Amino acid sequence: MKEENLPHSTRIRVERAHFVGQEFLNVNFRSAAGQQLSQKKVYIGPRREYHPPLPGAAGKRRLAGSEGFHLGLLLCNKGVLKVAQLVVQRSCWTRLGTTCLLVLVLGGALASGGVLHAAERAKHPNVLFIAVDDLNHWVGHLGRNPQTRTPNIDRLAKMGVTFTRANCAAPVCNPSRAALMSGLRPGATGVYDNGQDWKPVIPVAKTLTTQFRNAGYQVLGAGKIYHANAHRPGEWDDYFTGGREGKLKVHPSARDDGVGGIKFAPLDCDDGALADSRIVDYGIRHLQAKHDRPFFLAVGLHKPHMPWNVPKKYYDLFPLEKIQLPPTLKDDLKDVPPSGIKMAKPGGDHATMVKSGRWKEAVQAYLATIAYCDAQIGRLLDAYEKSPARANTILVFWSDHGWHLGEKEHWRKFALWEEAAHMPFIWVVPGVTRPGGVCERTVDLMSVYPTLCDLCSVPRPAHVQGENIKPLLTDPRARWDRPAITTYHRHNHSIRTEKWRYIRYANGDEELYDHDSDPYEWTNLAGEARLASVKKDLMKFLPTENKPELPRNK
Repeated sequence: MKEENLPHSTRIRVERAHFVGQEFLNVNFRSAAGQQLSQKKVYIGPRREYHPPLPGAAGKRRLAGSEGFHLGLLLCNKGVLKVAQLVVQRSCWTRLGTTCLLVLVLGGALASGGVLHAAERAKHPNVLFIAVDDLNHWVGHLGRNPQTRTPNIDRLAKMGVTFTRANCAAPVCNPSRAALMSGLRPGATGVYDNGQDWKPVIPVAKTLTTQFRNAGYQVLGAGKIYHANAHRPGEWDDYFTGGREGKLKVHPSARDDGVGGIKFAPLDCDDGALADSRIVDYGIRHLQAKHDRPFFLAVGLHKPHMPWNVPKKYYDLFPLEKIQLPPTLKDDLKDVPPSGIKMAKPGGDHATMVKSGRWKEAVQAYLATIAYCDAQIGRLLDAYEKSPARANTILVFWSDHGWHLGEKEHWRKFALWEEAAHMPFIWVVPGVTRPGGVCERTVDLMSVYPTLCDLCSVPRPAHVQGENIKPLLTDPRARWDRPAITTYHRHNHSIRTEKWRYIRYANGDEELYDHDSDPYEWTNLAGEARLASVKKDLMKFLPTENKPELPRNK
């Protein structure tokens, strides 16, 4: 379909369907007075982007069973027509007794920054989608650790709504990200751990980015969105992995590369030597650019994932002699059932760390890596605030899960307790959120997919399992009766409400913690008869779909 010069007052009218092989529509362009200007025969396909007319039988495919399609139209901008997209629902194009399916009137020059009219752009805002890896709730505004320094993440929280009780879908990188991006909980796919390949069980057609591409968005990605930077053709218009870091020079002050499997060391380099800096550079370039259609820009940072190797200046922010260990309880595991102890593995990382005498060094290293991550977020926020698209750009910030640093004699994620499941979760939505919003309701990362679809007027696929949290973005104090659900391996689940965390293991072992009086989950109340009704109510939320685990890659 070529560009044409037409008057600014052009009226684009999709006439009553004239199908050829059930594939083509006649699109008539008329002046405001109704004068016929031109006519185009447009090829359509179910839920597809615009295709140019295809000649002969090669262009004929049936539309039976289609719920709708995207129709390529031409919009008049300063006298030049360009391709845009509108959604035509099946209920419209099959309607009889009418000569018009859609009417779009274009008057005058369109607002700068894109070919879509301002009202249409508002229905399809841009998305800046920021993911970080292994960041627990040690951010300033959540108040869990007073030593942390996260001025930029805290600045972001003040711009919109921060969720103080957000939990991951799975306390492991691979299943957490696969669940968020597919809208399918781990039990619906069998993806419960790292090393389980999600791609055969999650079709391209079901992913979040595919819905946005089908809706006409330019979908861009960089860094770690899926585990191991995985990305597939058909889900992205462009993707930048971040490139190779190569071997980074360790600072002479480093003793070694860490303690056992907990790896850390200060580096003798600047920020730009790390891949995350280049990933943020990619995001900045696209935030500064002008776009002629809505964009979905995903920026995934690797830090604070191990190794906690960042420039020494970030270590210097946290003098070792001032480091405080996280609150712990001696013999904390004495009331934890065998299944919980098996996850904690107290004889592994924790025993090694305590024996080394370097626990404070590890805490220092994690705090330093968080500070590096925060600096990169600050660069991205600066670009967002200066972006020509800021006024119509949603920002969603999330970490894939939390992290233990010795609480419950456990390190890393891989557990269902608060430290592993809780992480920062922030939304900024123009026209919906207000600055300084704080939501104490329990939500989980399965909410990202359905909420973005709603906010961006993108059809929500039927398979999506999460909750739409738009009501909480509008009013953070709104009534909410749904818990956050976290799964680690088959039949092991955590149910988190504002007051309780209930953990149910595959063998029937249980834990129950009252967060009103026990925020560090030191006292397991699951065995108290007086709380039987509480457990019964919480059990109702346990996932009923628990598919067998996928094989692990060797």
